[in-house]
Amino acid sequence: MAESNIIGSLIFCPECGSLMDTPGASDDLMICIQCSHAYNTAGYENTKVVTASSEHAFQSALKAKRHLVQQDQQATEAEAMIKEKCPNCGNPEMAYHTMQLRSADEGQTVFYNCKKCGYKYSVNN
Repeated sequence: MAESNIIGSLIFCPECGSLMDTPGASDDLMICIQCSHAYNTAGYENTKVVTASSEHAFQSALKAKRHLVQQDQQATEAEAMIKEKCPNCGNPEMAYHTMQLRSADEGQTVFYNCKKCGYKYSVNN
């Protein structure tokens, strides 16, 4: 049934374009509520309907964590420099960025990254 008034599992009235009610199991005719056009639905139950969801349609905890990691990588690119001695190599300057990981009434977590040796650590404020 490749008619222009059928899109996926939706049937539109060929006369007025209104969305028609889904046919019942034993109904071979659908009557349009708007214009009273009778539409034959014989064989409609054999129509194959394939649907797909967009990537962001159903958020899960795993997707949220992946999104957080992607944001963290973007934040790393915009790190600020601070005069903080690296505990690993003694470099006098480290890059840092902050992120709110705990509840709103608690301080942010500060992430430090030594640009010389790559040593990383974090501090909860």
